[in-house]
Amino acid sequence: MSTPLLPLVAPASDLSREELERYSRHLTLPQLGEEGQRRLKNARVLVIGAGGLGAPALQYLAAAGVGTIGVVDDDVVSVSNLQRQVVHGMADIGRPKVDSAADAVARLNPLVTVHRHPERLSTDNALEIFSGYDLIMDGADNFGTRFLVSDAAELTGIPVVWGSILRFDGQVSVFWSGHGPVYRDLFPEAPAPGQVPSCAEGGVLGMLPATIGSVMVTEALKLITGIGRPLLGRVLIHDALAQTWRELTVLPDPHRPPVTDLSRVALACGLPSDDDAAPAPHETVTAPELAELLTARSLGETSFTLVDVREDWERKLVAIPGSVHVPLQDVLDRGVTALPDEAEGTVILHCKAGARSAQALAALRRDYALREDTVKHLDGGVLAWIDRVDPALPRY
Repeated sequence: MSTPLLPLVAPASDLSREELERYSRHLTLPQLGEEGQRRLKNARVLVIGAGGLGAPALQYLAAAGVGTIGVVDDDVVSVSNLQRQVVHGMADIGRPKVDSAADAVARLNPLVTVHRHPERLSTDNALEIFSGYDLIMDGADNFGTRFLVSDAAELTGIPVVWGSILRFDGQVSVFWSGHGPVYRDLFPEAPAPGQVPSCAEGGVLGMLPATIGSVMVTEALKLITGIGRPLLGRVLIHDALAQTWRELTVLPDPHRPPVTDLSRVALACGLPSDDDAAPAPHETVTAPELAELLTARSLGETSFTLVDVREDWERKLVAIPGSVHVPLQDVLDRGVTALPDEAEGTVILHCKAGARSAQALAALRRDYALREDTVKHLDGGVLAWIDRVDPALPRY
């Protein structure tokens, strides 16, 4: 079925002999041909995130001959990334992901220009960055950034190819204001904190990003060249365990207020962060505050119980000194009776990034009516402890 959408990008003037040879398998496709390849050469695609979804997206965009690729990411490569982020290698550990990704693209296709944006996408820079591109590939791993991408794309009129992965499941769609639904039509509001785990908290099958990322690139090429039927108004849902695909129809919400600026995403989500919504101050302690409390406890000046709700294998990798282990499921199943008998004073819960400890805190408050000064949790979890207290500890 052909698409009623016109090609997104005008064709470049010509292809060099080297390009004719490199892209010959594209040129033999009647639907794509030389003109389609010239459109790819002229295209400017921005990839949000050089992580799980960004890795295959960057590789296949480059291999296909997309002329200009931008990548936005403020993170550095860590060992735990390598299980799925195949654009990086062991030699890249500690390097900015944008640098590692740019080098990988250059090795694959030196004819492609890469623009590096080694910063976190924010309400301050999104519109300026987007203005230099024709298409956005959204591989973000948090709701704050996804809403920001959606709103900035609506303001600039740029289409978005969106992908999402968690555990064994993936989703792909195309959002384009004025031509079909946008991300806010599918998700009007961000879920409550702790309701949906991140990949860091929930895990992800290492091969899943390649499956979803390759579909995202297919959609990008279709939009750029004007071939096929894009996933506009459709969400493709993949279950890797069952090896199934199903389709969900999404329509624009006629009552959704149009985006006029980025203030709504700033108010609803704040600046994008590892957590999708900020915890209430009275419910949390920061990593430096916890460090001071641990010192005071060692001197006998205070008493409290630090409870690690992660899994046992996580504690084998890294643990905060002085914590006791009570897995989240035990807290959910048994409540306060799961806490150690010797627990005294305030209970401070922690996990990897804050989602599971927030879930444990909510369960204890709801089921056992504990006071706010009786149970709290560590804002940002072990990752915040590493960042702000002990950077020598391993991240995962």
